Amino acid sequence: MVGAIAKTRTPTKSGHSRRQTRIAWAFIAPFFALFFAFTIAPIVYSAYLSLFSEKSSGLGFGGIKKTFVGVENYLRAFQDSVFLTGFVNVAMYCLIYIPVMIMLALIIALLLDSAVARAKSVFRVVFYMPTIVPGLIAAIIWTYLYTPGVSPVVDLFEMTGAGWDMGGQLAALFSLSNITIWLHTGYNVILFYAALQAVPREVLEAATVDGAGAIRTAFAIKARMISGAVGLAVLFTVVGAMQLFAEPLLLQGKATAINSTWTPNMFIYQTAFEKHDFGYAAATALIFASLIGLLSWAVTKIGNKAQA
Repeated sequence: MVGAIAKTRTPTKSGHSRRQTRIAWAFIAPFFALFFAFTIAPIVYSAYLSLFSEKSSGLGFGGIKKTFVGVENYLRAFQDSVFLTGFVNVAMYCLIYIPVMIMLALIIALLLDSAVARAKSVFRVVFYMPTIVPGLIAAIIWTYLYTPGVSPVVDLFEMTGAGWDMGGQLAALFSLSNITIWLHTGYNVILFYAALQAVPREVLEAATVDGAGAIRTAFAIKARMISGAVGLAVLFTVVGAMQLFAEPLLLQGKATAINSTWTPNMFIYQTAFEKHDFGYAAATALIFASLIGLLSWAVTKIGNKAQA
């Protein structure tokens, strides 16, 4: 009798499990469909395009002929000084932008989390407001603020006897960094502040009892206990900084050091849509994407070791 009951229940459990599996797949299938359509398929098509080169046949009267060139586009990219210089420019930009932005966001978050802070909700909204401004609009706003004769900021510099010449490489880097620091600091302030709310208050009380002051508690205890959030912010910032495009594109008219191929993204855009060399653009885009993936992996590994 017991064996009969067990036999009748087993198919029911198995059928219920299969039903749950089908429901789960029904929920996650749209994600995989969109991921394949907008991520995997474009990468595969770019890899296919990168193996070809579009060249005009004869004297140009025969139209454009697609020629299989294998890895020639990749070899050409590693020898292209213009393409490689874009990585140098982005690296110098990251050395200025990332440390300043992360440290500024951390200090503001620690100040908001301090016991003496007032109107915390108001300040969180104020600091977050620049984040909701699209990067393109932010670049337009700061382009106006960098324009002599119409900018109150430049007028203030001139009144104090200082000037702001955007013609040099260093000035262009600081100008770009200023835009992105203003744009993205607020997001990381909210991220760090949320992480600080999870710090056990017992630990902070014990530090106070042991004689730790407010500054020591903030940097020696609070900052260390949210190292995971800081590492996540650094990862997102590195990936975002590598994709720099809109800001230098709009600053070309003001900063003479910035040209149409100043960053890898700008180089890829010009190669594809102005020179119509889609094979070479696809190869450089894949190299660029691979480098971003490698940097993301490296930042993650370093962050995990720091937390261990």
